[in-house]
Amino acid sequence: MLKDATILITGGTGSFGNTFVPMTLARYNPRKLIIYSRDEMKQWEMAKRYEGDPRVRFFIGDVRDRERLYRALDGVDYVVHAAATKIVPTAEYNPFECVKTNVNGAMNLIDACIDKKVKRVVALSTDKASSPINLYGATKLASDKLFVAGNSYAGGHGTRFAVVRYGNVMGSRGSVIPFFMSIKDSGVLPVTDCRMTRFMITLEQGVELVWQAFDDMEGGEIYVKKIPSMKLVDIAKAIAPEAELKSVGIRPGEKLHEQMIGAEDAHYTYEYSRHFKILPAIHNWSSSMERIKDGVKVPEGFVYSSDNNNEWMDVGALREWIGTNSAKIGAI
Repeated sequence: MLKDATILITGGTGSFGNTFVPMTLARYNPRKLIIYSRDEMKQWEMAKRYEGDPRVRFFIGDVRDRERLYRALDGVDYVVHAAATKIVPTAEYNPFECVKTNVNGAMNLIDACIDKKVKRVVALSTDKASSPINLYGATKLASDKLFVAGNSYAGGHGTRFAVVRYGNVMGSRGSVIPFFMSIKDSGVLPVTDCRMTRFMITLEQGVELVWQAFDDMEGGEIYVKKIPSMKLVDIAKAIAPEAELKSVGIRPGEKLHEQMIGAEDAHYTYEYSRHFKILPAIHNWSSSMERIKDGVKVPEGFVYSSDNNNEWMDVGALREWIGTNSAKIGAI
């Protein structure tokens, strides 16, 4: 599907984009891959890695700027929406800015994609959008709803929208693994709560989920990949087994356990071998066989959270992953 196509990724200089771009170039050889973002320095650094590759283009712009999106989307076939204000404390202290990017930006992109006749759009979501307790999660839930309803809003136009949702990305910039690695020599690691658990997904798995969504979507689906969980204390033990663990308490807006599917969504959720799909509640699309395909409906009241997971990552497995990926942890 993506072979010889023109693809645009918003927020393309972030952790996801830095993995999506090389993997997609290698796998699909698109005609053009456009990185759309507002940070000129990150674009300049990223562009050096693709110097001489005519497939890779860079476009300075903000999803808040509707006119700029219209220009950037000219001739684009597929869009990955990765741009977001996503640091929880930043969103709490700058709520208007978070809404402008995560909600208004989503509306701008939906309008522009429909008008520019983009074929398919996949938006990145987060576990924090499921039963949100902080502003970031609330804005991403609103964004998810906008992209799902975008399929109805598009009317007779051919543009289709879907969402992918996943949890803690292992080794990404600003996440817990590079943080613990940066302070492990101090002999003390701050742990918010010894009961805390987190989902564990690699950036590569996140990219593959986006590819799968492009290939499978009819419009309005939220894709949730099956991934292992891990206890926060085990993450700490894998990185610094001799370090003292100091309990510092849960931060404002932080959950004890991550959740990607809530009980309220169970009625619309189907299970597959490697993922779940939350189907749209509107227009009876949740009973659409084109969307259900070979899925099996989950039980009433089903919840997919990091503490009730069937799959767990142990200390040894994380150490092995860190050993293999140490050079890029925290770099992107």
